Amino acid sequence: MICGAFYIILYMVIEIAYVVLSQYMTNSHYSSLVVADIFKIGEFSKLTQVSVRMLRHYDETGLLKPACVDQYTGYRLYALDQIPTINKIVFLRDTGFHVIEIAQALEKWDTGNMVELLHDKYNQIEASISYEKSRLEKIQNAIDIINIGKKDINFNVTVKSVPSYQVLSLRRMIPGHIDEVGLWSELIGYAKENNLKLTAEYDFALYHDEEYKDNDVDVEVCLAVGSVGESRNGFIYKSTEVAQTMACIMVYGQYENITEAYLSFAEWLSTHEVFIMKNEPFRRVCHKGSWNEADSAKYLTEIQIPIIEKQA
Repeated sequence: MICGAFYIILYMVIEIAYVVLSQYMTNSHYSSLVVADIFKIGEFSKLTQVSVRMLRHYDETGLLKPACVDQYTGYRLYALDQIPTINKIVFLRDTGFHVIEIAQALEKWDTGNMVELLHDKYNQIEASISYEKSRLEKIQNAIDIINIGKKDINFNVTVKSVPSYQVLSLRRMIPGHIDEVGLWSELIGYAKENNLKLTAEYDFALYHDEEYKDNDVDVEVCLAVGSVGESRNGFIYKSTEVAQTMACIMVYGQYENITEAYLSFAEWLSTHEVFIMKNEPFRRVCHKGSWNEADSAKYLTEIQIPIIEKQA
C-alpha cells in the first residue's frame, strides 16, 4: 500500500509540474523564445552590431523597447521586425540627431519629412563646422602672435575727418557676426539687379548696438553709389553724415586681429585724454577681404570710431 500511495503522490507531482511547465512554456513572453524571429538581447546585439549597453539605453529612453520581457527571468527579447527600426536609430545617431529628434523622426518616417529633417541637420552641422573653423583660426592666430612676438606691437591710431557719402544701405538684425556676409551678398545682389553704379569709394558696415553682442547683432551695410533711386523693401538710399573727428585703425590680416586693434585704441585713448568716444555706431571698412583676396593674411580692414574733443 505504501508503494501504491507513493506512486499516486508521484503521479500527482508530475501532473502539477506538467501544468506549471505548460503554463510557463505557453506564456506569451517565454513562448516567443522558441520562435525563430525572436532573439535574446545578446543575439540581437550581434545581429545588429549594436552593443547591449546601447540597446538597454534605447529601452530606457523609449526609442526601442524590447518586443517583450520575460516575466520570470526579466530577459529582454527582440523581434526580427525591429531590426529596421534599430538601423534607423543608428543612422540618425551617427548623423548627429539627439534622442528627442530621433524619437520625432521615428514617429513620422516618410520621405518628405526625412528630407526636411536631413536638410535641417545638414545646415546645423555646416554652421557648427564653420564655427569650429573660426575657433581653430583664433587658436592658430594666437600661436602665431606668441611665436613671432606680435604681442607687444600696437596698432597705429590716426584721427581724420570722413566726408558725407551717397550710399545704398540695408539694416538687419542678424543671428551672429558670421551672418554679415549674407547681408552683404543681399545688398550687392540688389544693386546688380537694379543696375546701380557702384563707386567702390566707401563701402562699410555700421554696428548700431550700444554694447558688443555675439547674437542678434544690429548691423547696417552700406555701398557707395553714383546715383539715387527709390528706397523700398529695406533698401535705403541716403547720405551719410560728415564725421569731423574719427579715430581710424588699419588692421592687417585675419579678422581675429580686430580685437587687438580695439585694445590698442583703448590704450591710445587713455594717453590722448583730450578725446572721448562719441555715442555713435562704430564703422568697419573692408578694403580687402574674402571677396577680393584669397590670402587671409593680406586682408585689410579699417576700424573707424567716432570721437569728440572734451569740452573744457
